[in-house]
Amino acid sequence: MPDFTANIAFLFPDLPFLDRIDAAKAAGFDKVECHFPYEFPLPVLKERLDRAGVALTGLNTQPGDRAKGEWGFAGVPGREDQFQRDFAQAVSYATALGAAVIHVMAGIVPEESREAARRTYVSNLRGAAREVAGTGLTLLLEPLNRRDAPGYLVSRSDDLAGIIAEIGAPNVKLLFDAYHVQIMEGDLIRRMEKHRAVIGHVQVAGVPDRAEPDEDNEINYAAIFRALERIGYGGLVGLEYKPRGDTVAGLKWMRQLGLR
Repeated sequence: MPDFTANIAFLFPDLPFLDRIDAAKAAGFDKVECHFPYEFPLPVLKERLDRAGVALTGLNTQPGDRAKGEWGFAGVPGREDQFQRDFAQAVSYATALGAAVIHVMAGIVPEESREAARRTYVSNLRGAAREVAGTGLTLLLEPLNRRDAPGYLVSRSDDLAGIIAEIGAPNVKLLFDAYHVQIMEGDLIRRMEKHRAVIGHVQVAGVPDRAEPDEDNEINYAAIFRALERIGYGGLVGLEYKPRGDTVAGLKWMRQLGLR
């Protein structure tokens, strides 16, 4: 059975962020992941996690100013210093809170700058991988679909697998988000099989609305979970979806698939 981690950036949206930790525990989760926890001091986050008996499994590097169209800086030429600051912050939070993975945000770049951006991305990630080598931290690279993130540097798992091979660091892995991969590439099971060696984390959500991964979406998640077991994936599965209504009521999809 998959080992789930609840993404509290999206789940329990009616609650303040810190209260979502307790809500996840009450709903039966002892692991949570999130996107950008940086508005909260580390002692506050640690106290809430410890008090609830919940482990933080992963977080993202800072996105930047979303109003300006920023979505990370790892692959943005000329913003290397900003990337270094954001990565150092993510490492400090992950280390202090016990998270094992950091999703490194690539950034939005214009089409004409993509070749230079790719070189910047590889260079920054090689340096970042060296920096955390031996710490137990894994850096995750995720393809974001161009419908939700127009202009994002990497939008296909096939392309990222090639970039990961070029970086050549064992602590750089693919974040296989079935939602994004379905929108951009499809053929999910064959892609999971193809990229199994570099998959470091999996996330799920319904397509096309990013809601519960239940029967009201175009992905057959019963088949996806069987395929994950068949290929020997033993990592975490992040529930990174936007509930249609009450989060706890929406968890019925897990019972329907025999996962709870």
